[in-house]
Amino acid sequence: MSVVFNVALPVFAIILAGVLSGKAKLLGPASSEALNKFVYWMALPPVLFLGTAKRSLPEIFNGPFIGAFLGSMLAVYALGALLGWLIHRERTQIQCMQGLNACFSNTGYMGIPLFLAAFGPDHLAPAILATVIMSAIMVGIAVIWLEFANSQGGGIGKALRDVGRALVKNPLIISTALGLAWSVLLSGVPVPRPIAIYCDLMGASAGPCALFAIGLFLATQSLKANLLEAGWISALKLVVQPALAWLLIRTLFPLDPFWAGSAIILAGLPTGALTFVVASQYRIYVERTSAAILMSTIASVVTLSFLLATYAPPV
Repeated sequence: MSVVFNVALPVFAIILAGVLSGKAKLLGPASSEALNKFVYWMALPPVLFLGTAKRSLPEIFNGPFIGAFLGSMLAVYALGALLGWLIHRERTQIQCMQGLNACFSNTGYMGIPLFLAAFGPDHLAPAILATVIMSAIMVGIAVIWLEFANSQGGGIGKALRDVGRALVKNPLIISTALGLAWSVLLSGVPVPRPIAIYCDLMGASAGPCALFAIGLFLATQSLKANLLEAGWISALKLVVQPALAWLLIRTLFPLDPFWAGSAIILAGLPTGALTFVVASQYRIYVERTSAAILMSTIASVVTLSFLLATYAPPV
């Protein structure tokens, strides 16, 4: 249980500090937007660049981890969309967002800070790989689905172009690509000390700022949307997805203890705020997405603490 007291409690305490600051009006919506942009554009990219530049490709692209993490995510995406259709019988765009909310882990704003606190900057590879998967694959699937549905079957080319443009502009993808390029093209060459120090200094702010930003975001949200819907989406996200990751590791994708525990913990993170960005962009499912993010984040205090206590390996 030491990892719960030493890691989980401080992590959730920072989120709570953000919530209380938002509720007390110490920091308003403008501050929340500014902090989110700082984390997204300035603090997280140096962490991802340095984390990948210092490691070889085999260390980062762990095939069994990709199979277990991505496999559990795709299965929950399909299950969430299917349950959404069976329970609510709404149009396909809604089913897309229900599936996305049920499977999209908050790897960037919670996973990376959590791994920094629990395992240190030298053990970020699983969180970085998971962030790339979330940003490149899952957002891509959702955008293609929504574009295709909105164009009634004629917009797949445009959807692919939109996904490509979004990835090229994504600072998390760009910084990871630059780090991978350094790792491949300059293998064995250390990152120059001024650049490394800059990345370390900026990266040190990523964890607390990202967690505090989550709290500020949650302070502005409410559970006015369908609580039953937010409940079953949160259950898929926090319980079913890590259970499927565990099952895939035990049966198809065996992993060493660190990567196995990492896959399960990352699969059990609450719904990521990037789903809200997608919902806002397409002006669909916005309020219900914020409710799913809020409920899954609150419930993860219990479920994520359990996963950390059970599966966090010593490093």
